[in-house]
Amino acid sequence: MANAYITEYAGLARDVFNYHVAAGTEPAVDEQKVTFTTTTASSAFNEQTRFVMIHVDAIAHLAFGDDPEATTGAHRMAANETRFYGVNPGQKVAFVTGS
Repeated sequence: MANAYITEYAGLARDVFNYHVAAGTEPAVDEQKVTFTTTTASSAFNEQTRFVMIHVDAIAHLAFGDDPEATTGAHRMAANETRFYGVNPGQKVAFVTGS
């Protein structure tokens, strides 16, 4: 089984000069862990969530939407990869294992 770790953020952090940096403002809005092999969707994102940080511990394919279904032809992430994605509140992300 593979795991995806989702951290939900409402906004970007700022540096000492008040410029946005490519990091979410902590504390995060919410966090989820999704264990998957076949297509498995997360819970709906919080109403404040505008972007997410996703880390997968195995090769995964993912899809975003109201009722997403990930397939092996969908967006691919490598094992132990972390990425940021802009999202819409209330939507979900689905994962399926890949090669």
